[in-house]
Amino acid sequence: MGRHAPKPPRHDPPSAGPAGPRHKVLGPDALLAAREAARAAGRRVVQCHGCFDIVHPGHIRHLRFAKSQGDILLVSITGDDEVRKGTGRPLIPQELRAENLAELDCVDWVHIEPNPTATGLIERVRPDIYIKGREYETIDDPRFEAERRAVERHGGRVVFSSGDVVFSSTALIDAMQESIDPYHRRLSHLVGQPELAPARLDELVGAMRGKRVVIVGEVITDTYVFCDRPDVAGESPMLTLRPLEERAFEGGAAILARHAAALGARPVLVTRLPDDEGGERVAAALTGEGVELRALQSPTPVAEKRRFLVGATKMLKLDNVPQPAWDTRQRDELVELATSTAAASPTDAAIIADFGLGLLSAPMIESLTAGLRPHVGVLAGDVSGRRSGLLAMRGMDVIAPSESELRDAMGNYTDGLPAVVWRALEKTGGARAIVTMAAEGLVAFEHATPEPNQKPSGERLRGEHVPSLTPHAVDALGCGDALLTTAALALAAGAGLLPAAFLGSIAASIEAARIGNLPVDAASVRREIRRVHASHLALAGPGVIETRRVEMPTLDRAAG
Repeated sequence: MGRHAPKPPRHDPPSAGPAGPRHKVLGPDALLAAREAARAAGRRVVQCHGCFDIVHPGHIRHLRFAKSQGDILLVSITGDDEVRKGTGRPLIPQELRAENLAELDCVDWVHIEPNPTATGLIERVRPDIYIKGREYETIDDPRFEAERRAVERHGGRVVFSSGDVVFSSTALIDAMQESIDPYHRRLSHLVGQPELAPARLDELVGAMRGKRVVIVGEVITDTYVFCDRPDVAGESPMLTLRPLEERAFEGGAAILARHAAALGARPVLVTRLPDDEGGERVAAALTGEGVELRALQSPTPVAEKRRFLVGATKMLKLDNVPQPAWDTRQRDELVELATSTAAASPTDAAIIADFGLGLLSAPMIESLTAGLRPHVGVLAGDVSGRRSGLLAMRGMDVIAPSESELRDAMGNYTDGLPAVVWRALEKTGGARAIVTMAAEGLVAFEHATPEPNQKPSGERLRGEHVPSLTPHAVDALGCGDALLTTAALALAAGAGLLPAAFLGSIAASIEAARIGNLPVDAASVRREIRRVHASHLALAGPGVIETRRVEMPTLDRAAG
């Protein structure tokens, strides 16, 4: 949830039916009736027009700017038959493109225009303001000139949106089409397994609903400062940025709780919060999203990490992290609060999240794992940064570090990943590990089940590779948190490690596709499950018939 939410509309725009995003999509008659009602009420109608095949950050800013110019924002989209952007375009059918736009809070009406330009629609709707991107101010486009004349003929104005960084759906799609997924055969094998069938994954997502999960960790405010294009300062050769917009998100352990709530679970966040405006804002936001809060008072303000962006590129990160000074009694209080919270009611899962900012020390994490273990079904943990206490997470059902975090914790940068994971699980008494490897995806490790007629040895480790489902990440912040929360809830719902890791990767891909630390909801996970299966079939094509199982090496203790 952002600190600076967009201003609510000053009216209730006319609609064609009950409230809800789909009812913003208006046919010709409903649109003209709504326009007449708006004109009679003296409300200014602003119109934007385009294909909107992939709604990216540039579109969002363009539409928010447009809404700020009037009272009602109409977004008209070119119908499928008239999109002239190359073979295979549009990628997304007109009905889904319309629904995507209707989901945006700044959009009031959406209309699918069957003609190649918006000129005819402008003649009928007669918008007060017509918004185009800044690039149209200098290019000679006869289609736009016809649209401009139609707007001005009926007393409207053409306004160009700000000179922000220009994104291009066509460029994004061309770049993705030029890349070839190197793991498509592995993905072919994965999506063909019964335990990863869409119906089974849907069932697991549904089973997450109502699961009680206790989350322990520190709250962080992730602030994004969107800036105009960078320049060089006049007084010295240093970078200068001009802020345009600022948004803040409840991150750290708070985003794990927000993910859990959005997935339908019943999260309880155990943390420390200051008794000030910042703490009250965080508490109100979390409570509003369905998170139960158990917080001890903190003498220090909420940690803030500020990221300065130009477009989707992060230019600078500034950590405003006050150094906490917890005494032994305060640490014991937090452990006791977490343990009593888990014991007070049947608890399906608990997640310990150490972001390395000083709230959780290694001895405290050991006390937490020991206290929570008897009261929870699934115990999961994750860390962030080199100061975190991964090896203090004893007896975990699953840990989910990145490869670099794992190697830092073990001080091992040379051995193969299976060997490092084996030693980490042996040292902590853990059962499973999901190790993320950025663009290469993840590997889920667990102790192997002996084959029939094989004497159990307990000395072998099996790994399952899940390739990255988003090779073109927009923002990697929070992907690990989405993965861990989803995987832990899947395990609590009865999933095996591979389906849990696969669902976690699905959630991470959703998080990576948008800017900001936003919760991943169950509906989005279900849509992404189908997208992954459908895109795999399109990628593999009829020529990919045979698939081979790609196994990670089996590790014996003797082999090291």
